[in-house]
Amino acid sequence: MAYTQDYMKTAVPTNLFNDRGSNIVVINPGSANIRIGLAQQDIPLNIPHCIARRTSQLPKRNVQDQMLNTQVTTAQHMERERAYDIIASLLRIPFLDEQAANSSYPRKMGRVDAHPPQNDMKEANFTWTDVFEKNVPHSSTTEGDAPNEGGTSESPTLKESKIKVEPNSSARKYREYICGEEALRISPTEPYCLRRPIRRGHLNVSQHYPTQQVLEDLHTIWDWILVEKLHIPHRERNMYSAILVIPETFDNREIKEMLSIVLRDLCFSSAVVHQEGLAAAFGNGLPTACIVNMGAQVTSIICVEDGVALPTTQISLRFGGEDISRCLLWTQRHHQTWPPIRTDALSKPVDLLMLNRLKESYCQIKEGEVEAVAVVHSYEDGMPPGSHKTRLTALNVPPMGLFYPTLLVPDVYPPPPRSWFNDYDDMLEDTWQMDFPGGGAYPMWESYPIFQTKPKKEDIIGLAEAITKSILLTGRIDLQRKLFCSMQLIGGAASIYGLIPAVEERVLHAIPSHEAIDTVEVLQSRTNPAFVSWKGGAILGILDIGRDAWIHREDWIRNGIHIGSRRKYKDSFYVQAQALCYLNS
Repeated sequence: MAYTQDYMKTAVPTNLFNDRGSNIVVINPGSANIRIGLAQQDIPLNIPHCIARRTSQLPKRNVQDQMLNTQVTTAQHMERERAYDIIASLLRIPFLDEQAANSSYPRKMGRVDAHPPQNDMKEANFTWTDVFEKNVPHSSTTEGDAPNEGGTSESPTLKESKIKVEPNSSARKYREYICGEEALRISPTEPYCLRRPIRRGHLNVSQHYPTQQVLEDLHTIWDWILVEKLHIPHRERNMYSAILVIPETFDNREIKEMLSIVLRDLCFSSAVVHQEGLAAAFGNGLPTACIVNMGAQVTSIICVEDGVALPTTQISLRFGGEDISRCLLWTQRHHQTWPPIRTDALSKPVDLLMLNRLKESYCQIKEGEVEAVAVVHSYEDGMPPGSHKTRLTALNVPPMGLFYPTLLVPDVYPPPPRSWFNDYDDMLEDTWQMDFPGGGAYPMWESYPIFQTKPKKEDIIGLAEAITKSILLTGRIDLQRKLFCSMQLIGGAASIYGLIPAVEERVLHAIPSHEAIDTVEVLQSRTNPAFVSWKGGAILGILDIGRDAWIHREDWIRNGIHIGSRRKYKDSFYVQAQALCYLNS
């Protein structure tokens, strides 16, 4: 122990990350993207979390979830229009069916510049993904195909896409699967079906997407990234460890399945699980904070005190950045500013990709009318991509859906049976029941009740109300005041211009009048908000010298986890305190 403390005091941060982070892979899976990379890297790879597999299924489906989505009901449509008008009155812009010339509000005109040049270049050079294997001599063998001394060769899932064409053959062979952004850019005329193994913060299990297929797709995507992007072949995996930074929305069985993929299928030597919200606190060096994780499909809120997550404060909202993108399309169509093209974010993944980029470039929160001249692209069946220059309007309305979620109308799917998630082994340490070095429980938990299961909350309320509710659930005025002044926005949607002051203003108004709190503040992120949790996981892994909570591959395959074994797989309080001490020294 003394050696460990001396090492932590004298180690230079850069050297520490280079020495200990070169053989640790940090995996932060999300519904839309997966952030993955070596712990020594400054930023991770950010790759669309999807896979397109070749199919001969008839009738043809371009997207696995295409037949599950329910249509917007008349009631939802009316609620959306009412939400638009409420937002319009706050932003001082015309109502939904009101012409700008008839607006009774003093008008402000805000213009946003066109796309940055790099975006124009990327879109101008758009090409559909080449779905065919490249023709190379049959006798050529890649390094990954050669078995090692122990007889272990490259993963079978990767071998599916190896070349099997004779040297003089003119036949072209379809790639069996395509991952990442390439999968989103496959032409709708090609025989491929896109699958997203995680949806709305859970494994995407349904009647059309069975559990085994979901897990196979997860394995294939992660294996492809490790080999093709990180250049870690299958035979070298036993020299690497993995850190799983898991969203709070995942249930115990889902965490177990991911651990089995990492240890059994991907063959990492060891692994550890960290919660996403807690890792975010370490990513920014904050011992106490209210973490608001705004992802593509889910927004999660959890409070952290002195490096320990408070599980009773967790709230999950079923909307995120992709819902803002779809709302952008609805808004423009209603105002008749969208070109007469068939844009479908549900069945055409490339359209959602375009909408996401338009949202990132133009959407912001500010008073007055916000317009922009933009180039909209069309991807029609059997035709080359087209470009349409148009004037987009009401660009400040879609992001306000975070505060008025009835504007977003999140897509609805029938959920898998809840019995699928029943699991009596808690994969994450119950922090309110933890024993810490020196004996006894940590004093902060003496006033908290003990629950038999980890609470899960999913509320259809706005972002400001959810943040306020989460913080007030702590039940202590001193902690509440500290948390209201230590709010942290992370995730891709957190980068929307004007969001921070909007959150501060609306959270302040959402606090009940009888609460003695009159100050709120959102702290600026030290790094890219989309990568904070990943970075925090890397920090925790590198500073965890003892690795007492890590799971070894052989132990997991042989024994798994036993009830009452006290072998929980989460960072201990000592590791958390150690990391915070290092970060703030």
